[in-house]
Amino acid sequence: MTTETHRVVVRGRTVQGGSTVVLDLQSADGSALPAFEAGAHIDVHLAPDLIRQYSLCGDPAETGRYRLGVLRDPASRGGSLAVFDTLNEGALITIGAPRNHFPLAADAQHSVLVGGGIGITPMIAMAYALNAAGRSFELHYCARSAASSAFLEELAAAPFAASVHLHFDDAGESARLQLPGLLAAAGTAGTHLYTCGPSGFMDWVIASGEKAGLPAAQIHREYFSADIDTSGAGFEVVARASGKSVQVAAGQSIVAALKTIGIKVEVSCEEGVCGTCVCTVLEGECDHRDVYLTDEEKADNDQIMTCCSRAKSARLVLDI
Repeated sequence: MTTETHRVVVRGRTVQGGSTVVLDLQSADGSALPAFEAGAHIDVHLAPDLIRQYSLCGDPAETGRYRLGVLRDPASRGGSLAVFDTLNEGALITIGAPRNHFPLAADAQHSVLVGGGIGITPMIAMAYALNAAGRSFELHYCARSAASSAFLEELAAAPFAASVHLHFDDAGESARLQLPGLLAAAGTAGTHLYTCGPSGFMDWVIASGEKAGLPAAQIHREYFSADIDTSGAGFEVVARASGKSVQVAAGQSIVAALKTIGIKVEVSCEEGVCGTCVCTVLEGECDHRDVYLTDEEKADNDQIMTCCSRAKSARLVLDI
């Protein structure tokens, strides 16, 4: 993971849909910000021990600013509340360089973008990129109501507005996304499905794609959060590079156990979503509980998310 950081200033701030703050960030010293590809996110350093990831939702062709949309979540562990309550115009913050674990497939003949609620953010950047490249796509925005939704004016004025479809729960059954039928009509040859949003919503989208016959490689997802389960029997972790070992108790994370013996692993989301805490596995069998690694990467058994995953074996040797 890159440790490159940049100082930026909040140049624009609007609250849309009642609880989503949309921020425009520019370099504090006037220099150019690193280019990014659709699907990328940045780390936002909100406090010394509070780093959160947010998708870039602006046009990747725009080089002068980064755009974020952050939902104020009452159940927040501090991130969204800090963004909503403290990042006003003129605020200076540190961000990481863009990282992309949710890229567009270069070989897609048609892309179906499905955003649920605030999960629309990476989809907007994807729509800009696909439109600029002249590639076939459709964007579906699902939310409870128009009144609670952000980005509606931007999407209505976007050059790809004709490809945007809005689905609001309070508009009745006829307005709901009929994804199974849509995917059946699109066919599986060259169609790629992308989704981001609440976990239950994404599970439905992914299951619909699978039922429609889309291969796993053509279904793409990005989770904003995930439920953490650290239950199970204890096991030993050997930190080979440090020459130390520790017993990880039931209900305790590997990160927490390592901290007790003076080994600090950098963490961010603490939910197995962002990949910040990844460590190389040298020996042992992992019990993967993250949503970051692909099924193929999990099967390789050579890396582990230490904030949430555990061991199936009695001993796990890490290169740390």
